Amino acid sequence: MTRATNAKQVKIDRARMLDIIRRPVITEKSTRGSEHNQVTFRVPLDASKPEIKVAVETLFSVKVTAVNTVRLAGKVKRFKGRPGQRSDFKKAMVTLESGQTIDVTTGI
Repeated sequence: MTRATNAKQVKIDRARMLDIIRRPVITEKSTRGSEHNQVTFRVPLDASKPEIKVAVETLFSVKVTAVNTVRLAGKVKRFKGRPGQRSDFKKAMVTLESGQTIDVTTGI
């Protein structure tokens, strides 16, 4: 069996695109992904892979080959001696075509 190459096209407006790509994740592990044409972004919990792909392709003018996502549960921490919980969040690892780059140190 083969997967459909042209999945249902997602139509989102520019405001939603800017909401989807919240900020780049700049950690040691995410910078190692840049060796494999990957860029990591923090995205909302309700963002889908097709929406993330369209947003990155439109905002940064690049071609995306794959989008992998991971939902991370917030840690239980203490704030001023009282237990609290950090917010849950979602990360998207976006793989770009070879030769394509995104400079995450500059704004959109």
